[in-house]
Amino acid sequence: MTSATSKAAIATGQSSRYLQQLCKHFAHKLAVRFDEHEGEIAFSIGDCRLKADGTALHLDLSAPNAEDMAQLKDVVIRHLVRFAFREELEVDWQDA
Repeated sequence: MTSATSKAAIATGQSSRYLQQLCKHFAHKLAVRFDEHEGEIAFSIGDCRLKADGTALHLDLSAPNAEDMAQLKDVVIRHLVRFAFREELEVDWQDA
C-alpha cells in the first residue's frame, strides 16, 4: 500500500524529450513503458509516472514511505538534471 505521494510540474519546452530519455535510461534495468507523451517507471522503492505537454514535464511519484519517497525524488531528479544540462530546471514538489 502506498503511503507517500508527490507531484511536480517542471516547466520546459523539452518535456517529451526528457520523458523519453529518462524512460530509455531506466529501461535497461527496470520495468518501463512509455511513448512521446506518457511514461511509467517501476522502481523497487516506488513508481514514477510522467506526462509531457508543450510547456512542462509532469511527475507523479508514489512510494511506500517517506524514506523511499526521498530516495525516489533524488534518483529521478538527479537523472533529469543530467539530461537537461542545457537548461536550469525548477522543481517544486507537492507532497500529498
